[in-house]
Amino acid sequence: MDTIFAEASAPGRAGVSVVRISGPAAFAAAARLAGALPGPGRFALRKLTDVDGAVIDEALVLVFAGPASFTGEDVVELQTHGSRAVVATVLRVLGSGEELRPADPGEFTRRALMNGRMDLAQVEGLGDLIEAETEAQRLLAMRVFEGALGRTVEGLRAKLLRAAALLEATIDFADEEVPEDVSGEVLSLLAEVSQTLEAEVRGARVAERVRDGFEVAIMGAPNAGKSTLLNALAGRDAAITSEVAGTTRDVIEVRLDLRGLPVTLLDTAGIRETTDLVEGIGVDRARQRASSADLRVWLSSMDSEVPEVLLYPEDIVVRSKVDIRGGEGISAVTGDGVDGLVDRIAEVLGKRAAGVRTATRSRHVAAMSRASGCAQRALSLVEQDIGFADTAAEELRSAIRALEELVGRIGVEDVLGKIFSSFCIGK
Repeated sequence: MDTIFAEASAPGRAGVSVVRISGPAAFAAAARLAGALPGPGRFALRKLTDVDGAVIDEALVLVFAGPASFTGEDVVELQTHGSRAVVATVLRVLGSGEELRPADPGEFTRRALMNGRMDLAQVEGLGDLIEAETEAQRLLAMRVFEGALGRTVEGLRAKLLRAAALLEATIDFADEEVPEDVSGEVLSLLAEVSQTLEAEVRGARVAERVRDGFEVAIMGAPNAGKSTLLNALAGRDAAITSEVAGTTRDVIEVRLDLRGLPVTLLDTAGIRETTDLVEGIGVDRARQRASSADLRVWLSSMDSEVPEVLLYPEDIVVRSKVDIRGGEGISAVTGDGVDGLVDRIAEVLGKRAAGVRTATRSRHVAAMSRASGCAQRALSLVEQDIGFADTAAEELRSAIRALEELVGRIGVEDVLGKIFSSFCIGK
């Protein structure tokens, strides 16, 4: 393979920048810059020089010998001062070598996949870890990056292989000394696999919300204090507030970290009957977005008010403007009760986030759903008659292939480009 190089840290001025080199000529290329390299697994401070011997910078040089490196190849990392000029010169000198070329987006990670250092699910976990903005997103991404999904898949695959072997034994060696009735163990294995896959698919729906963010719709009658609450939670004037009822006409979105959870708050138009055409459009949009949100918070502007939308058991109804009206509730102006409301929202969403398992993406769900369907059909066939063993065994082979595609063992070339296109050049 070619030897590749790239800046692995974010571009721009910084205290330290990292340039990564990977491939068969990595050590030779780094030695031309830094002179004698430290041994594998070690680091040393070296002066970097250009082809004419002029000093570029003083850098920390780290050496990793393959296969015990991130990519599985020989790797050298140069930790330079974060000057744009320094990094540009180092990259120019590296690019002058015939055996080196700049890395493509995500190519270091792609090589880690091809060299068996990571499976495809771990690659996706790494991408999510890089993008993580909240603690919940970090924890979810780290579980996948550390191989939790791969271990789950491998356990399921082993059970399917065992079940398939038992079924095929009844087909190929019917006249020899094999168990006369393997259906009990096969049924038990398939039931375990089906239950686990179904739970993973359910958990993936929650994982998608953790990755992309929960939506919380703030609703109420006109002038109930919705926009004021949104601004208080956002810590800025994200929405226009006014004593004039019906100020908000469209849905205003604000994304924030709510007790470690990614949440998009939706400030919606006041719900009421209106003859104003534009306001009516806003009310319709408010109802539509709220119906698809993960949670609704209804601000009650009157003590006897009945919410004018369909609410679910976990949705929250709270009295607003208690700085004016008194009693229990919240005031977005003074902040009274707002922390308590945030705690209630976080508690509801936190319980849902606790249902996350190891599958996190639609690709995972599709593969697991296919595997689950095959396993359930095989189970049904064996329940009917062990004589259907050949058909059931074929279903199990299809289930195994679906799981192998999930972790990148087979048939994933069509998805690799999409996955790695989202990575930065140095990753």
